[in-house]
Amino acid sequence: MEIINQQHYIVAAFIARVILGCLFFFQGYDAVFRIKVKNVYNSLENNFNKSGIPSSLTFYASWFTCLSELICGGLLIIGLFQYPALYILGLNLIVASIGFGITTPMWDTKHVLPRLVLILILLLIPNEYNKWTIDNFIFMK
Repeated sequence: MEIINQQHYIVAAFIARVILGCLFFFQGYDAVFRIKVKNVYNSLENNFNKSGIPSSLTFYASWFTCLSELICGGLLIIGLFQYPALYILGLNLIVASIGFGITTPMWDTKHVLPRLVLILILLLIPNEYNKWTIDNFIFMK
């Protein structure tokens, strides 16, 4: 029974990391390969221009969010460079939250909040629970 008690924290960290990675990866995949980043930018541009946000900032934010979701989500799934990926995805959520807040002050947080909670959990849990990662195999002490 003791081994189960020790392993369930590792399993919980693994599940949280892979689920978060899937949420971001498939959202980024859709934005990059199905919808196309150009169309994401076009759908946001009018609302941001009305709010006084320069088109160039909208353009770079669109590329940043789409690519960071795809790349960092994939990295989380396989467990490579977990902490840098979490930091970048946290920044992604900040950028998205600012964008939603500017265009729609009372926006629905149903897509952001679960991702934020999982990011915070993964950043706050002790590192010894992140055993099932490529990082752990490559950078073991």
